[in-house]
Amino acid sequence: MKVLFLSPYPQDTAPSQRFRFEQFFSGTTSVNFEWSQASFYDDRTWKELYKKKGSTRHFIGIVKLYALRALVVSKVRAYDFVFLHREMAPLGPPLLEWFLAKILRKKIIYDFDDAIWLPDPNETNRLWRFLKWKSKVKWICRWSWKVSVGNEFLASYARKYNSHVFILPTVIDKDFHVPASSSSPSELVKLGWTGSHSTLTYLDLLLPILQKVNKQLPFEMVVIANHNPQLDLENYTFVPWKKETEIQDLQQIEIGLMPLSDDDWSKGKCGFKAIQYGALAIPALVSPVGVNTQVVIHEKTGFHCKDEGDWEEFLIDLISDQNLRHRLGKNGRKHIEQHYSSKAIESEFLSLFQP
Repeated sequence: MKVLFLSPYPQDTAPSQRFRFEQFFSGTTSVNFEWSQASFYDDRTWKELYKKKGSTRHFIGIVKLYALRALVVSKVRAYDFVFLHREMAPLGPPLLEWFLAKILRKKIIYDFDDAIWLPDPNETNRLWRFLKWKSKVKWICRWSWKVSVGNEFLASYARKYNSHVFILPTVIDKDFHVPASSSSPSELVKLGWTGSHSTLTYLDLLLPILQKVNKQLPFEMVVIANHNPQLDLENYTFVPWKKETEIQDLQQIEIGLMPLSDDDWSKGKCGFKAIQYGALAIPALVSPVGVNTQVVIHEKTGFHCKDEGDWEEFLIDLISDQNLRHRLGKNGRKHIEQHYSSKAIESEFLSLFQP
């Protein structure tokens, strides 16, 4: 069985790819599974253009890469399946997807883990938003053999256009995500948040509450990201995200935060921050939006914070009580191992490539 994985980003660079399908590559040789991956961006171009997103230079660069993407399509005949993550190219209508499905008649397994048919509220460039051609998602769903999504909200959309929709949560490797070994407690309890620049705006929702609690009960705030939000907080630490130190950096966190706005874009999220926290035995405080209510079990592995009062109350509870943090963290690790680990869903992933 030969599968071509088509992805937007180079291998080992984007969490959505790493934890939705790339981590399965190493375990597929025993089931007669041959794979190749072709990304839209190569490493050099991605690093260069990523810094200039929305610029004219970025647009011209993407046009060139679109031509190279077309060359990849010409080599698809050698594969039994095409696993398409999110889209063939970031701009324009789904012409290449149409060619794959209707002319080459390839079995496409279409995978996405965000509400990518909706405008991204964090995208400020209007021209860029228009050129993304969001309506293509429904057409790719229609043309695909199967659709794989990260949660029920996404599945309910995909089922409008395809009857073969499968929910596969974004998962972690429990042998890679391991809790920190016991160590001496730090002077200040460390709260933490991790994510990309595109989701940093959610921290703004929480900043006034963090400032208020920090005056009553001082803590250290750690942000692990690819951009420094420079939060106006005492005892604030920014850690640049690096794949090589990702787990080590996360292990220093004692309380994980995942605020979200209550809208359809957020309902499309797959709760990956909370999954990482749980895997590392870090109790999580989350907005009860979308799958967050399933990833974090209220009062057992963390807390659901519906309003500012909840955030303040549960932050104080966790900062004040080390035993509570340890108990919820231990429960969280067990919950993630059972429901959100790669071992737990490996057979479901491989079944996507069966009739």
